[in-house]
Amino acid sequence: MKLLKYCPSCGKESLHWDGEKKWSCPNCGFTLYNNVAGAVAVVIRCGDEVYLTRRNRDPKKGKLDLAGGFVDPKESAEETCKRELFEELQLDIDISNLKYLTSLPNVYQYKEIDYNTIDLFYEYNVSEKFEVNLETSEISEAVWIPLKELNLEDIAFDSQKKFFEGYKKK
Repeated sequence: MKLLKYCPSCGKESLHWDGEKKWSCPNCGFTLYNNVAGAVAVVIRCGDEVYLTRRNRDPKKGKLDLAGGFVDPKESAEETCKRELFEELQLDIDISNLKYLTSLPNVYQYKEIDYNTIDLFYEYNVSEKFEVNLETSEISEAVWIPLKELNLEDIAFDSQKKFFEGYKKK
């Protein structure tokens, strides 16, 4: 992980990383916490198939991913699901039909900085398969995959791999 060096308070090259969750400056006493960020991932399901997207940017460009993203300030996880599904897939959902499944820790590396996240997994069932117009800056394609044929090595993030290990058994 790329470490921050310069204190944003006093400007000196004195920041120390504790190796887990905070930077501190011995010169001025400034502390910066690397708190866990909330993120959502939505399993869109139609029968025995799930709808996955293929990432069009790093991290993990080319790998399969669930629709979702980071929770914005003052936003509930369910509102995030609705916003992200609309932004990524132009899919307008009724959040009352979301089913919370579980949460798993993850590390999201972006521009050489590791962000610890708590990924909240939801399921959204649809009665028939659909196709969407994609926001191609983030997603190169979206595909329906039979759950039993899903190869975990094709999945972008460790938390989603772990999630699907258990989900496929149900």
